Amino acid sequence: MQSDYLAHDAIGLAELVRSREASARELLDIAISRTEAVNPAINAIVLKDYDAARQRASRDDANRANQTNDGSTQAALAGVPYLIKDLGAAVAGLRMSMGSRHYRHFIPTEDAPVVALAKAAGLNIFAKTSTSELGQMPYTEPELFGACRNPWNLDHTPGGSSGGAAAAVAAGIVPLAHASDGGGSIRIPASCCGLFGLKPSRGRVPRATPTPAVGELGIDHAVSRSVRDSALLLDLLGGNADRPLGAPGTFLGASREPCKPLNIAYVTDSMLAPSLSADSRAALEDAAQLASSLGHNIEPVSLGIDFASVRHAFLMLWSVTAEEMVLHADRITGRKPQRDEFEISTWAMAHVGRKLGERGLPSALEEQRRITERLTDLLSRYDVLLCATLAGAPIKIGEMHPTSAERMQMRAVTTMPLEALMKKLLTEASNKAFAWAGCTELFNLSGQPAMSVPLYWNARGLPIGVQFATRVGGEATLLRLAAQLEAARPWFDKRPPLIPARS
Repeated sequence: MQSDYLAHDAIGLAELVRSREASARELLDIAISRTEAVNPAINAIVLKDYDAARQRASRDDANRANQTNDGSTQAALAGVPYLIKDLGAAVAGLRMSMGSRHYRHFIPTEDAPVVALAKAAGLNIFAKTSTSELGQMPYTEPELFGACRNPWNLDHTPGGSSGGAAAAVAAGIVPLAHASDGGGSIRIPASCCGLFGLKPSRGRVPRATPTPAVGELGIDHAVSRSVRDSALLLDLLGGNADRPLGAPGTFLGASREPCKPLNIAYVTDSMLAPSLSADSRAALEDAAQLASSLGHNIEPVSLGIDFASVRHAFLMLWSVTAEEMVLHADRITGRKPQRDEFEISTWAMAHVGRKLGERGLPSALEEQRRITERLTDLLSRYDVLLCATLAGAPIKIGEMHPTSAERMQMRAVTTMPLEALMKKLLTEASNKAFAWAGCTELFNLSGQPAMSVPLYWNARGLPIGVQFATRVGGEATLLRLAAQLEAARPWFDKRPPLIPARS
């Protein structure tokens, strides 16, 4: 059964349950077995809830056995094992540490809307996945749990902050896992792990938390091995749950429709990164050639955006969010935050938010408006933008950790909050992060849907995704294109060394 499990996406597994070729308990036991086999190597799972999940699966199987019909009315993904990212998306009764020592004992009492919708879809949550502390970093190496590793090469990162989700899917634990994206945190790990990752339009999926964040950068969805899984889940999370599966006007329906020839703007800018590596340029050129061969019109363009202003706006919004999550953590946990409960980089970013962020907020929001206006105008002339997801291949574990000198600077700005020192630190730290992960933030600022598609592996066998974006509300266009690319260049059966070849 294990080889059958790996051969199916979430929709395929749900069909096995629906047709009674497999039980929910059998699927869950395989997912748990996979977790126990590979998690010691990848460190993707940080909380296990096996017993409760087994009880749910057994109860659901018993209910199904008592049905007199064929079970066709059951939830769309009933019986499929599922993982929730340990950040923001609260699961009632389960710890939500968010990769932080301060939050490690926090237990929410209610499900977040995105979790409630996942449960209503029939997904069986059996564990939670690792994230960088409070989702601050584009890699997943929280001090609380240690580094999460990429199944394609254990010396490399699976990306972040949804690194645990992507590593688990790539390693064959589940075919689909919850992820969230405030600056690239779905698309970055999808690129690193050879997966499909769609960031929906702003507001498409209900917020994980009831309080809106400044700038509305983040949104929840998933990383997946197939395009159709992502499409169906978006239906279930984004307002189409009451419509027949794959009906016209649904996202799953769109993924099954032919993709008409599109006018695609091939973005030549490196975005917030200073430059793109040879690997990323090769991945982009390969994608452009593939799209052209499928009948799409490819036109090189420069966005004409002041990326220095974009960087500043994003960092101001990011720092204000960090301030809320760190310095005002007691509003969530009821405990006053202490310095030794947070990583120094997170603590320092929160202090930047307190000192610079709030004062810089009006100009940051105005820049966000200008960026959105510019991209909206560009996409009135093009159907889709093609650009890099990352400026390079997955980095090595520890490569972006603060140096001793940087840590000293971070400690200094939290005790002596001098504006000049903070600006210097922010510039240096952001230069380091954006040099690799500076291609995704633009679409969080604009609120437009964007996806990373796994079309390219470099000479070392590491996956490098490419990014497509379109107009707000245009997920159907992206899903049609993604399904066409998936059919032309299948990736589902590409497996990292941790997954044995299908027998």
